Amino acid sequence: MPDLLIELFSEEIPARMQARAREDLKKLVTDGLVEAGLTYGGAAAFSTPRRLTLAIEGLTAESAAVREERKGPATTAPDAAIEGFLRSTGLTRDQLDVRDDKKGQVYFAVVTKPGRAAPAIIAEVLEATIRTFPWPKSMRWGSGSLRWVRPLHSILCLLTTEAGAEVVPLDIDGIASDNRTRGHRFLSNGDLSVSSFDDYAVKLKRAHVILDPAEREARIWADATNMAFAAGLELVEDKALLSEVAGLVEWPVVLMGRIGEDFLHLPPEVLQTSMREHQKFFSVRNPKTGRIEGFVTVANTETADHGATILKGNQKVLSARLSDARFFWENDLREAKGGMGKWLDGLKSVTFHNKLGSQAERIERIAALAREIAPLVGADAAQAERAARLAKADLRSGMVGEFPELQGTMGRYYTLEAGEAPEVANAARDHYSPLGPSDAVPSVPVSVAVALADKIDTLTGFWAIDEKPTGSKDPFALRRAALGVIRLVLGNSIRAGLSSVVDGHRERVANSSAGGAMADRADLLSFFHDRLKVFLKDQGIRHDVIDGCLAMPGNDDLTLLVKRAEALAAFLKTDDGENLLQGFKRANNILTQAEAKDGVEYSYGADVKFAETAEERALFAALDAAEAAIAPAMKAEDFGQAMSAIARLRAPIDAFFTAVQVNSDNPVVRRNRLNLLSRIRTVCLSVADLTKLEG
Repeated sequence: MPDLLIELFSEEIPARMQARAREDLKKLVTDGLVEAGLTYGGAAAFSTPRRLTLAIEGLTAESAAVREERKGPATTAPDAAIEGFLRSTGLTRDQLDVRDDKKGQVYFAVVTKPGRAAPAIIAEVLEATIRTFPWPKSMRWGSGSLRWVRPLHSILCLLTTEAGAEVVPLDIDGIASDNRTRGHRFLSNGDLSVSSFDDYAVKLKRAHVILDPAEREARIWADATNMAFAAGLELVEDKALLSEVAGLVEWPVVLMGRIGEDFLHLPPEVLQTSMREHQKFFSVRNPKTGRIEGFVTVANTETADHGATILKGNQKVLSARLSDARFFWENDLREAKGGMGKWLDGLKSVTFHNKLGSQAERIERIAALAREIAPLVGADAAQAERAARLAKADLRSGMVGEFPELQGTMGRYYTLEAGEAPEVANAARDHYSPLGPSDAVPSVPVSVAVALADKIDTLTGFWAIDEKPTGSKDPFALRRAALGVIRLVLGNSIRAGLSSVVDGHRERVANSSAGGAMADRADLLSFFHDRLKVFLKDQGIRHDVIDGCLAMPGNDDLTLLVKRAEALAAFLKTDDGENLLQGFKRANNILTQAEAKDGVEYSYGADVKFAETAEERALFAALDAAEAAIAPAMKAEDFGQAMSAIARLRAPIDAFFTAVQVNSDNPVVRRNRLNLLSRIRTVCLSVADLTKLEG
């Protein structure tokens, strides 16, 4: 079966677009081929700064013939209708089949479409792919109409079989397909003719092009770590930068330099951020001191002087960049030593949201809320309030103005410089956390109090002005804020009702410069519950299990809620749990139907003296024992023990339904048994709302 090789060669593709482009090329081409009737064994996409490549193995040589039947008009239909049908099928009347139908005989057209050769299909699919490729940004060049991310120079399209290789003919705006590619821009000469994917990859490597971005990443990382180790240093891991740099070079050449002594006193985060953002340099750390003392740059070429000239030029530019960072740092330190008053005053003129006031007004709300939350998390209330008032001061600093991603990080340095307690300074750094799912959750009480206050103020405020997430749109990152609250609460086992916290704070929001509306507590709590479901789903707890626990009292205590859900989820994974659930549902269904039919509620009066069978009496005894065990377990929040107690009802309930007919002809016995089912329902619902569970 043939193998297909496609290369789209252009000017430099932005590194940030390459990964998505690889996947788009693979999907568009393979989907198009399959839709046209071809199948394939496997496909892999690659990219370098100047090319997108797709290799497909085991492609069928042609599409299968297709037999299509179309029902036409009745044989008695007017000639005009029949002639129209003939024109649409391309057949003559004597080529039609006549078949019996419910209302008489009708014409059927049987059209057989022969299979098509793979090259014709490939050409159509590839042209459509190129012309409709979903680049985030694209351009036109010259006088043509074709759009591509950068000017497209050549198209390699090769079909290889055991008999040899053939170029798939294709011409798009004057760019004709062939079997030729080009190597490295500086380290190779001339075009390369290729005959297969293996031949292509080998010849590219000889021409100083590593096709696979994963291989380029591995080479960069290995060379950089080895170079740092040889100098007694260590490379600072940065996966995002590694991926980006691998998209900037076709032939990575790693070079390492030293940072000037004048800059070594700068915080490591400043050095790392400046080098990463401005020059795409990796940071190199001294493991003995923790200082960033060197950098690694990745060139795209080899030089006779082994990169000395490149390194010299990079160090010159780096010195200029770090001089700017040093200027910001030294100016900021002078302001920090003075107490940061100028920065705090400056936040009065910084609008947080036109309906929620300035950053300074927001800080007042957060400080008051942090003081209230402090006792709930074991923090000193005065420290929590002080930390909240200073946590955002660095937003007015020069360094954060240059590198916004350092907000909080610089706040810690400046707050320490101002002579504040370490707990206060650490809260400035930690109060934005956790941002992403992989971020660590703050655990120091003062940091936890301020982080919670910051996020709850955000949520309460935007709920108050009716700016809630809709569909996929969440411009104020409220889903992230809610997940941050959930992780802070669960990660620190905080026992508090969110409703009371929100109730107290929504008054502040309403009385602030925002004025007007009050946050809808129930709606906001529901939003937290939805985010909690998403969070727990990743931990293997089903949505219906959460729903069963949400229906119970105290559902705004997230720690209690999750504790109950984990116990219920574990219980349902056992045979007793699954079978008891079925027994409960059977009892509930019979009881519900009887109550609807009789117009009464069977919820009182089950008496063992009316029991007629040993199974009934055994169920009475089991329910007595379960109630006696469940009540203290629930009071102690020992949900595992409560689930164990309810699990012991499985066998008596099964035996009851096997031996007893609930709807007895004796009305007294029937009523007693229905009231007994009501006891089953009441006992089971005391641990969770099992009616919410599926199955």
